[in-house]
Amino acid sequence: MRSVSLYTEEIDDLDEAVRDLKKQAENFILQNNSLAVIFTEDETDYPELYKRLRAVWDFPIIGCSALAMLNDREGYCPVGISMMILTADDCTFSAGVTGELTSDDYRQKIRETYTSQLDKHDSDIKLILCYSGMIINEKNVAGDDLADAIDEASGGVPLYGATASDGFGFNNFRVYCNEEILMNGQVLALISGNIDPKFVCINSIGTRASFSYEITQSDSNHVYRLGYGSFIDTLRKEEMEVSKEDVLGSYILSPFIVKVQKGTSDHVEVARNLTALNHTTGAGTFLGVMPEGSTLSIGIITRTDVQQSVEDAFSVVFTEILPSNPGYKTLLCTSCCARFLALANNTSAEAETYISRLPEGVSLTGFYAYGEYCPIKGDTTGTMYNMFHNFTFTILVM
Repeated sequence: MRSVSLYTEEIDDLDEAVRDLKKQAENFILQNNSLAVIFTEDETDYPELYKRLRAVWDFPIIGCSALAMLNDREGYCPVGISMMILTADDCTFSAGVTGELTSDDYRQKIRETYTSQLDKHDSDIKLILCYSGMIINEKNVAGDDLADAIDEASGGVPLYGATASDGFGFNNFRVYCNEEILMNGQVLALISGNIDPKFVCINSIGTRASFSYEITQSDSNHVYRLGYGSFIDTLRKEEMEVSKEDVLGSYILSPFIVKVQKGTSDHVEVARNLTALNHTTGAGTFLGVMPEGSTLSIGIITRTDVQQSVEDAFSVVFTEILPSNPGYKTLLCTSCCARFLALANNTSAEAETYISRLPEGVSLTGFYAYGEYCPIKGDTTGTMYNMFHNFTFTILVM
């Protein structure tokens, strides 16, 4: 597989934006099969942008809106349009989108979207690229439930992607699949053929607060009781913010950490965003699943921890994966938006970790997301599990 990363700061004049992207790709030779992954500033007029892109490139385009982007030349990109083209003679790409999802239909629609693409492939699916919105209607769906639904449909094909982001308004994020633009949809791009993807997933939590309680009552991503009290009562006892219902901003730098059981003997530790409080039921709602019986603790994100985690992630790529896989030339990256906040005025710190170290011919694109999808090893067996994460830096290497 070959790839090229393209980027333009232009979002107002879309004709100029596409001319810029096209010029950057003029020496890039497309092979028989191609796919593009695109990230845009949330104010970009994507439907109009797609019309212009389609006039230049006749292959599937997927992606989402983004708070900010990363690429292999400029590094940190606070505005603009970032696009990566993947192309190969020995891989097949397809793309589909579910339509808007609810808690009642997301499993069925994800299964239908996955199944509808299979006749485009003549060999096993090796990788699924996925981009989703936060399903934040009256029946919130956890990111883990979306990952589980894709697992059920695919039989456990490795999954990589993220949840769309915006400028922390939490109401202007969108996902893209060709001409379609949705808020709560699920984009799935299937890749088969000569591909053996490698994954790196590093969390950014090096410090923990003195907060530890058993989840004694929960349902998916809703926690009703911690220990002997309601979730809200426990937060109040610990002198934490409980006055509002929408608390995502209040806790975005204070992740809740929980172990999720996988299979009969494996566990995976993950961090979760607390998004809302229900003062009627005393419950808290998270972006990810919070298993009953697990121990819940709180981490603290610092700039030092964020920078070290990026260094650790790229160290794996540069010292382990690329040297033993010389044909691997493509990196897709996703960083949690909370990490962006922790960097404060040093927003280019993550990009500075890799930009001078990328080997010749390696392309990179990425963005800051509200949640990350990436396989991670269980702590007992080493089995890789598709998981939804918060507060991580993830890399897909192809």
